[in-house]
Amino acid sequence: MATQISKSFVLEEFTKSDTAKAKGIVNAIGQAEVFNLCALVHQVLQPLRDAMGHQVKIGSGYRCPRLNAAVGGVKNSQHMTGEAADLCIDGDMQKGKRWFEWIKANCNCDQLIWEHNAKGTYWVHVSYRSDGKNRSHVISDLLKK
Repeated sequence: MATQISKSFVLEEFTKSDTAKAKGIVNAIGQAEVFNLCALVHQVLQPLRDAMGHQVKIGSGYRCPRLNAAVGGVKNSQHMTGEAADLCIDGDMQKGKRWFEWIKANCNCDQLIWEHNAKGTYWVHVSYRSDGKNRSHVISDLLKK
């Protein structure tokens, strides 16, 4: 049974990972990380979903340290604390840019990054700190290696 954390989001969509499945990694989330993730959802992701009127798909949410290492995440990644999510845009650059600009204009977040890789896949990375110490750090174009 899915664990509902807002009217549009369930916890499991933030913990699922093809990499974890393929490598036999148990991506178990703790209570503190769930608390942080709920803050991200309620302060950024649910308002985005409500404003856009369509699904916001999570590409990567919570990552345990082993999974974070397996995907090449930075050592201090906010994904490991439940404070970050990468939003899938499914190849729709205009949709992704709308999401990015809406979050930038309407949400207090820690980091907001328009990211892409060498293969041409784009996504929106957003993080939110539940302690209120959000930096409003925006990067408009970041190539992930």
